[in-house]
Amino acid sequence: MAIVTISHQLGAGGPEIGMAVAERLGFRYVDQDMIVQAARRYGVVEERLTQLDETKPSLFERFDAETRLYLTVLQTALYDVAEGDHAVIMGRGGQYLLRGIAHALRTLVIAPFDLRVKRVIKKMAEQMGEAVDARAAADIIRRTDAEKAGRMRYLYDVDWTDQGLYDLVLNAEKLSIEAAVEVILGLVRRPEMATTEESRRQVANRALASRVRAALAADPETRKYRINVEVDRGVVALEGTAALDKAIEVARGVPGVVEVKGQILEVPPIPPFVA
Repeated sequence: MAIVTISHQLGAGGPEIGMAVAERLGFRYVDQDMIVQAARRYGVVEERLTQLDETKPSLFERFDAETRLYLTVLQTALYDVAEGDHAVIMGRGGQYLLRGIAHALRTLVIAPFDLRVKRVIKKMAEQMGEAVDARAAADIIRRTDAEKAGRMRYLYDVDWTDQGLYDLVLNAEKLSIEAAVEVILGLVRRPEMATTEESRRQVANRALASRVRAALAADPETRKYRINVEVDRGVVALEGTAALDKAIEVARGVPGVVEVKGQILEVPPIPPFVA
């Protein structure tokens, strides 16, 4: 039927809306469990995966091959879910990774800052059993907003609050959770949101390409190099400046790959210094 992605400001009510949408549609609700399953499937450490899922890499980590592997696994995990359709996916770059997919409804839930503070105070009091002052709640919100902004800027060079990344923006100031859910349900059930063969193929192409990137990032030899990966109907096209023979070998071992083509990219010579 469709995929719903929900990005949300802390305190705006995104998880509550997401869970209600999933329940009403009979969809899978995907949040932290995606991390657990990805760690098992790709043989990586769950705690490290969770850390990179929530924060942007440090300056040192940005040049680390292992960090690139973990970030690739996170993206691949989202595509794994999307390929199965019928899911509500909370955050994790879905608004960017599923851009251009006809049956993906990319949703952003926002609310005024003061309202978010009140809701965070209430939720933390319920969870911790003690009062949290407004200053502490406001600091938590600002820090969370900054982490999300930094992570999306680093990974995809986008502003995660840019409304152009979304098909639907909901301001939770006046909308109740039920009202927000009804809006989403109304759009998901529209004929324009139906899964087509073309949109399903687009997701399958991106999913397989991401699995190939994950395999290349995990291999001791190919992980050292930047290798471009494109996929169309199981045919993988690789472009790189080095280790291309090994990359082709690795790609052929990824389930779903039908054929692999490789092309060496020539590095232009450095022009001579002219005084």
